Amino acid sequence: MKKELQMRAKELENETLKTLYFGGGTPSVLTVEQITELINEVQKYFHFSQEIEITLEANPDDLSKEYLEQLSLSSINRLSIGIQSFHASDLEMMNRAHTPEQALEAVKNAKSFGFDNIGIDLIYGNPTADFEVWKRNLETIVALDIPHISAYALTIEPRTALENWVKRKKVAAPDDEIQQQQFEYMISFLEAHGYQQYEISNFAKPNFHSKHNSAYWQHLPYLGIGPSAHSFDGKNKRSWNIANNAKYIQTLEKEMLPSESELLSMEDAYNERMMIGLRTAMGVDIEQIYTYFPETIVRYFEKKKAEKIRFGELVEREGRLCIPKEKWFFADGIAADMFYA
Repeated sequence: MKKELQMRAKELENETLKTLYFGGGTPSVLTVEQITELINEVQKYFHFSQEIEITLEANPDDLSKEYLEQLSLSSINRLSIGIQSFHASDLEMMNRAHTPEQALEAVKNAKSFGFDNIGIDLIYGNPTADFEVWKRNLETIVALDIPHISAYALTIEPRTALENWVKRKKVAAPDDEIQQQQFEYMISFLEAHGYQQYEISNFAKPNFHSKHNSAYWQHLPYLGIGPSAHSFDGKNKRSWNIANNAKYIQTLEKEMLPSESELLSMEDAYNERMMIGLRTAMGVDIEQIYTYFPETIVRYFEKKKAEKIRFGELVEREGRLCIPKEKWFFADGIAADMFYA
């Protein structure tokens, strides 16, 4: 990874880094010394903003008191903990290694070592969890005063244990109606406790929005280092590294980059802005659509926009196009309807 960073530093030349994110895997298996070594390597090539957000993704079972104590002496200032649920039946169904007790301890211990900027992941709509279990999950979050929550509906991915269990009728398939009820309850419950829903799946207390994820949603450039990592130049070029660890290492040893890239067409770039922008509370900047895209796409956008506003699925306010809160559960479908096909 240090070798790749050295070879690609010019891709973000003269940029001041506002976020650094260790994630997309389980970086908490690294020692704190290894994490610090990587941070120091990044600083050789880039200037850090004074308010830089440096996040470490971690599993609760990795966050021992000893590990957290060492982390507290590093530059890491935000933790993203993959909790998923505070209930044993949920965790067993999702094949998670940690227990509810470890999840609770991880958050409490992190706070005791000075980590106040903590985000957790939650899954709702589990067939093993009734409405009362979901309510208790949310009540636990508020009681622990966790400032950031990312909550996702359970989906069945191909070739997973869950898909196999559903086929064998060991567990029921996720129910759309139940997921919608849990989603809508979560919004009202968290907003009543001071959280802002700034993206469909993301809630934060004031000043605790994820800077890193927000940068993705605003189409800002980013550089991804390591196997499977993705990068974007902020315009129309995307690249991604090969996933295989051995091939990744072998390619770099040959002084070659282990990546492929593509240039987004205008149609793909427009569709991406619809999909990402309409998932956020800020919505899509209408002026940017008029400025950046050709007349054919602009005319199509105006036609679809008028249609969706008439149906009450979109609203226009302060120069931005947004999905009204009561329709957020259907956001992906509404955004897809705006795609240029």
